[in-house]
Amino acid sequence: MSDMLQQAPRAAGTASAVPKIRLRGLRKAFGAKQVLDGVDADVAAGHSLVILGGSGSGKSVTIKCILGLVQPDEGSIEVDGRDVLAMSRREREALGDRIGMLFQNGALFDSLPVWENVCFKLLAQKRITRAKARDKAAEVLAQVGLAGSVGDLSPAELSGGMQKRVALARAIAAQPDIIFFDEPTTGLDPIMGAVIDGLIVDCVKRLGATAVSITHDMASARRIGDTAAMLHKGRIVWTGPAGALGHTGNALVDQFANGEREGPIQMELRR
Repeated sequence: MSDMLQQAPRAAGTASAVPKIRLRGLRKAFGAKQVLDGVDADVAAGHSLVILGGSGSGKSVTIKCILGLVQPDEGSIEVDGRDVLAMSRREREALGDRIGMLFQNGALFDSLPVWENVCFKLLAQKRITRAKARDKAAEVLAQVGLAGSVGDLSPAELSGGMQKRVALARAIAAQPDIIFFDEPTTGLDPIMGAVIDGLIVDCVKRLGATAVSITHDMASARRIGDTAAMLHKGRIVWTGPAGALGHTGNALVDQFANGEREGPIQMELRR
């Protein structure tokens, strides 16, 4: 399964390259509910993986385990061949400096102007002065198609699409080499969703970053993913090219991708 996740083009002689992210036997339960039940995945450097699955399938928990927000019960997580779970606090913080995150609803700070939102991480870590942060924010905003003057606005003055662009700008401002995208097109109309997806692809390629996204939007998954992996009942049940979604030959994946009511996936009813 995991070999299928490494389909990004490689130069000759690099076939044995260490994956950027490697998960092995990842398990996590919350009380009696087993959310992750042995997740294995490899994501090659510079590759874009989209994780699919229904609500409660473990997509967000998987990302939270990689980020260190949730401690898995079993399994291993490696980044660049290093065991994340064995890292010291300082090492984990250094790893965090290399990671960008686009949250589902943007998660912008309402009390801060856009330019401060964009440079929030850089300012908090004293990697940039406030005097230079405005120019830096304008530079990054331009990369997501926004004028520098937007930096002086508050998040409340922005449309949903503009807020998503600002959130993307914040995710890439520190030039991370790993970026996580949590439902990047949620709440957007189809056209704006396509615009955001295009910006994501452009930004990831510009940085040469490795991307991991979770989404329910099949059009988005096909646009931003090199490879897709589907989680079902805590396990990855299929991996393959994102462009094949909807006609994979796997009944679980095709039902989910095509939004079909009938199929092997049945909604659990609460009694």
